[in-house]
Amino acid sequence: MDLSLVALCLGLGMLAALATGIWVAIALFGVALIAMMLLVSAPAGSVLATTVWGAANSWDLTALPMFIWMGEILFRSRLSEDMFAGLSPWMRNLPGRLLHVNILGCGIFAAVSGSSAATTATIGKMSLPELKQRGYDERMAIGTLAGSGTLGLLIPPSIILIVYGAATEQSIARLFVAGVVPGAMLCVLFMGYVAIWATLNASKMPEKEPQIPFWDRVKSTRRLFPVIALIAGVIGSIYAGLAAPTEAAAIGVVLSLLLSWASGTLTKKSFTDALMGATRTSCMIAFILAGAAFLTVAMGFTGIPRELAGWIGSLGLSPLQLLAALTVFFIVLGCFLDGISVVVLTTSVILPMVEQAGLDLIWFGIYLVLVVEMSQITPPVGFNLFVLQGMTGHNIFKVARMALPFFLLMILAVVLIVTFPELALWLPQNMMSH
Repeated sequence: MDLSLVALCLGLGMLAALATGIWVAIALFGVALIAMMLLVSAPAGSVLATTVWGAANSWDLTALPMFIWMGEILFRSRLSEDMFAGLSPWMRNLPGRLLHVNILGCGIFAAVSGSSAATTATIGKMSLPELKQRGYDERMAIGTLAGSGTLGLLIPPSIILIVYGAATEQSIARLFVAGVVPGAMLCVLFMGYVAIWATLNASKMPEKEPQIPFWDRVKSTRRLFPVIALIAGVIGSIYAGLAAPTEAAAIGVVLSLLLSWASGTLTKKSFTDALMGATRTSCMIAFILAGAAFLTVAMGFTGIPRELAGWIGSLGLSPLQLLAALTVFFIVLGCFLDGISVVVLTTSVILPMVEQAGLDLIWFGIYLVLVVEMSQITPPVGFNLFVLQGMTGHNIFKVARMALPFFLLMILAVVLIVTFPELALWLPQNMMSH
């Protein structure tokens, strides 16, 4: 049978399985099992057992449940209130004023969470009522939150970068370092847009609030110290080479428990809820990774990725043309799948093409996460849109329209990172050359 026809049938089978609403992991296992049983002489049961064990028995992945647990603990603490109180006095003189708190708050929480949905929910539950009460434009308040919430995927410790590192056998520490500058760049782009919008739409901004004396602003900044200490403890230990990502994640859990205890939010219920929430999310990701690993092996047996890479190679696409095609492909795929599923589904097929094009795999990881970030705010399956729909009561397409300018800014960020690869590569090359 022609391999291209086989690939088409398997692809349609996967889409049909996902369209029924069954779990992504079950769809992956099912399609892989059918491919193994119909097209390959190797024993499907033995291959399934060894592949699932190999995917689960990965030291790199031990950081995953720890970072997720850390985010769950902080989600139930007073962190978002402290960040709003610490940041807002300094934002009052900027064009856009307190709208910037959404962006910086998401950037800071992303550095201790790693999850896009958790970042959006934590900052949103504090900032949206405050901004509404003060008369800020609802469209911009929700748009800035939807866009900035995606920073949880890029700014380390990013859960999706851990998944990419495990799937491609790249250094997670290097990927974390590579995500810093692009994450900061995205923050600057968002803040720049808000400042320009506020200047052009002065009538939609509320009246200026009374100025806060400088020393009062400095005092309010003290509420940021605990979270800054947490970021320094977790990310600083990785950058300084004192701890591997897994060890830093364990440090983060201990520090977040101490922070929650010190703020009076650590109770038996909050501890249990955080632990169960982290367990559910970690099991879901591990299940998807195991299914993706089995599908990868099954595809390897059929020879489809090799044929596909050969076919794309025969088209004679330049690296830029390949990236343009991949960007469109990922954006379309992201409309129907969450980011982690997109990464684990596609890496095995796409990596040979990427390596053939001579692209750096650390750089490609950052590019991939940037593109996948867009899927968080594209209907019909955008996680951040779901979170904001639940918080605001607006339908998902209305929230998506509010987030559209930030989607376009993410496309600009992709263009910048493709044009200037050093944005992602300079830090890992200079900080971790040893």
